[in-house]
Amino acid sequence: MDHTPLGATGLPVSRLCMGTMTFGLQCDEATSHSILDAAAEAGIDFLDAADVYPLGGGREHVGRTEEILGRWLVGKRDRFVVATKCVGRMGPNPWDQGMSRKHVLDAIDASLRRLGTDHVDLYQLHADDPTTPLDEALEALDTVVRSGKARYVGVSNWLAHRVARALGRSEVKGLVKLASVQPRYNLLFRAFERDLLPMCEQEGLAVIPYNPIAGGLLAGKHDRAAAPPEGTRFTLGKAGSTYQDRYWHDREFDTVEELRSIAQEAGTSMTTMAVQWVLANPAVTSAIVGASRPEQLADSVAAVDKPMDADLKARLDEVTVEWRRSDALR
Repeated sequence: MDHTPLGATGLPVSRLCMGTMTFGLQCDEATSHSILDAAAEAGIDFLDAADVYPLGGGREHVGRTEEILGRWLVGKRDRFVVATKCVGRMGPNPWDQGMSRKHVLDAIDASLRRLGTDHVDLYQLHADDPTTPLDEALEALDTVVRSGKARYVGVSNWLAHRVARALGRSEVKGLVKLASVQPRYNLLFRAFERDLLPMCEQEGLAVIPYNPIAGGLLAGKHDRAAAPPEGTRFTLGKAGSTYQDRYWHDREFDTVEELRSIAQEAGTSMTTMAVQWVLANPAVTSAIVGASRPEQLADSVAAVDKPMDADLKARLDEVTVEWRRSDALR
């Protein structure tokens, strides 16, 4: 597995990052550990979690994914770069969410307990919180790093103007600089190519995109004429409606059919092609891949073993150019 620096830092990370949001609801603990075993065997040593995972769960499920990951890490924590996130609601109190200093500092301690470690390598704000002053949130992240509880910090699901503002405020106030962003990015969602990704290249920020196969739609396994299958991200708890709103539309399925023909001509799987395309963007550091079974990782790993041909990338860019439009930011 190839490695590359995490943005402007000196930390090498694998070109694929193992996403864990299926662990604890879509996947039981034994299956989750098998997926992690398969990822480690393939050379993936960058692991991403969040305190609110598993995806689609309710309040009673939050923290379960970190606990599952923590039990798997026993005896091998030093072999992996571990990332997690906060901001989502973790309890009944109004302060049990968001980017306030109180919540961020409480959340990192809780995540470390669940993960069974004294630090994470990357701590990220999972979403933006406009109710908290940006300086307060950045100062909280600075405290997390200076206390030794995280090595680097980043953000996920932030728009470019907010990332730019955060970089400027951190510089002015002498606070720890963001090292990474984690945006949604795939062949059906390219809007961030217009501003966020170029800015990250210019500022030396790592880009760790999630949803490279659009929740499975770009794997070509779904039928628009049928209802979304049970047990997939399109039906899983509270997340099902989000994924259907993102991708379950005729225009997306039309694009998938075009991509299916291209993959067949290229002699590759749709999953491998989709992940290859994400990794081919020079702004991208490591693509977050998920799985509900260990064997599903093989096609994603193949994307690293064989980089995408420039002509094929150009063709895919042309076929999916409509998904660069700004109104795709839904």
